Parts: sequence; structure tokens; C-alpha cells
Amino acid sequence: MSKTYRWGILATGNIAHKFAQDLKLVPEAQLVAVGSRSQASADEFGAQYDIPNRHATYEALANDPDVDVIYIATPHAYHKDNSLLCLNAGKHVLCEKAFTINAQEAKEVIDFARQKKLFIMDAIWSRFMPSMYELRRIIREGIIGEVQSVNATFGFRAPSNPDERLLNPALGGGTLLDIGVYPIQLAFMVYGEKPQELISTAYLGQTGVDERTAIIFRYGGGRMATINTSFTLQMSNDATIYGTKGYVHVHAPFWHSQSLSLYLAGEDPQLIPTPLTGFGYTHEIMEVHTCLDAGQTESQWMPLDETLAIMETMDALRAQWGLKYPQEK
Repeated sequence: MSKTYRWGILATGNIAHKFAQDLKLVPEAQLVAVGSRSQASADEFGAQYDIPNRHATYEALANDPDVDVIYIATPHAYHKDNSLLCLNAGKHVLCEKAFTINAQEAKEVIDFARQKKLFIMDAIWSRFMPSMYELRRIIREGIIGEVQSVNATFGFRAPSNPDERLLNPALGGGTLLDIGVYPIQLAFMVYGEKPQELISTAYLGQTGVDERTAIIFRYGGGRMATINTSFTLQMSNDATIYGTKGYVHVHAPFWHSQSLSLYLAGEDPQLIPTPLTGFGYTHEIMEVHTCLDAGQTESQWMPLDETLAIMETMDALRAQWGLKYPQEK
């Protein structure tokens, strides 16, 4: 049986609320602390979720002796500093995606975690959904044959406020880091390797960040992945994996889908239910516990070298568009 792990949450935004609710659904998790930028915010969040330790600074949370592992829920522009803060205090870390702003920052965090022999994981919750375990099984067992193509979209109409996180370059705004990471990591998961060639274009809006992208990954043997993201268009938000014997449709929203459809030549389509527990953050929380129980400092399903490779790929895409963030030299 898993031991109990004492969690702290760093930041109190919308995603932190969802994560706190899902923590309550995992028996081995105890939500014992929250850190915010003000005592009032920490107290309000703490009262809502019955959290005993409520800190007015992130530093106080990181140094709380009652905490084993910290979930970082800040915008990705702050992930490097927040992760290093928690690791330096001896805490295990689950850091929300995108892991950092760029690969250089990601490598710095990963190297430090390895030096400290502490667990850290990129919080790409999709990897741990029942739908993704089922998809991996279908691919591994050769049910759809050899995968030749992956197609995924993620798009919605975002508020056009230049100061908000999604469009603010100082906060790492743009579709790529916020939502593009989902279809990109799906391609990485399916193929198990970096693409050999990247072909892409992006529409950069008034704030200079990508508001719409079209991306093609090319691999050996004619294999490819096609990805579309948007903050200006509502997209289908599903994914399809095509093999030589058939294909799998991951129903929208593919990043936390609750069902798949399997299509094989000459057979009726098969609907495969893959229900979630809570919002779906429960599944990555349980993965953290599984790794800590086993004394592992990274997850086999979201390994750190792959996190770094994903960040390197996103850096290369931004280079094609001429997109740099203010904090990058």
C-alpha cells in the first residue's frame, strides 16, 4: 500500500483550485499547505479546502517542514525559479506545464533535481489518463499496425486582453507553451522520439506571441504528425492516430478524453470508455505517489529527458517564427 504524502500547493489560481479538489479524491494524499503572494489569498484558499498551513510567501511554503511534495501552479514564466526554490528546500516537485520557458531553463531545473536526488515531473496530466494508457496498449500490441500519422488540434477563442497570461509575452504567452504542448507531447508519446524535421508557420498577434499555428513533424519512413493550435478559433480538439491496420480516434477533449473509438478494416467501430476520477489530475497525483513509493526521482511515463526534448522542439518552432520572450537573451 502507498504511504501518505503531504502536499503543498504553490499559487492559488484557477488550476490550483481544480488540483486541490482532486487531491481530496486520492486517499494517500494530504493537502497540508498552500503558498501565495499574500496572506489574505493563502487564508482564503486554505479555508476553502481546509488546509492547516497557510503561507504568505512561496519561500515559506518551500521551507514548511510538514510538506513532502509541492505542486507548482504559477504561469510557466515562473516555473524555473519556483522549481529551484522548492528543490533547494528539499521538496519533491510536480510542476505544471509548460515545464519552463525554454530548454535552457528546463535543463537547469532537471540538472539541479538530479543533483539533489529529488523527484520532479512535468505535470502533463494527459500522460496519466486512462485513455492514454489504453492508447499506448493498442499501439504496443500492434492492433492498428505501424503508426504512420498523428493528427491533433487544440484551439479556442481566448479573451483578447494583452495583459492576461495567454497573450502576455512576459509570461510566456502564446498557444505553443500553453496548449501546443499537449499535441506535441502526444506525438512524442506515440512515436517515442524527436521529429527529424519541423515544418511550421504561426500567426503572431499584436503582442508578438503566436495566436495560431500549423505544425508538421516528419519522422523516418514517411511517418508524420500534424498539429494545429489557436486562440482565435474554436477547434475540434480531438486526436486521431492512424496505423497500417486501422486508426484510433481520441474523443474531444483529447488531453483528458473519457473515451476512444477503434476503427479496424472490415470491422464495426469499437467504442472504448475510459472514465476519469475527478477532473483527471488524480491520475498524475497517483503517478507521483507510485514513483515516490518506489524511490524513483522521475516517471517512466513522463521522463525528464523527454521533457527536455519537448522543450527543445518548442524552442526550434519559435525560432522558425522569430518569437523570443523578453527574458530570453
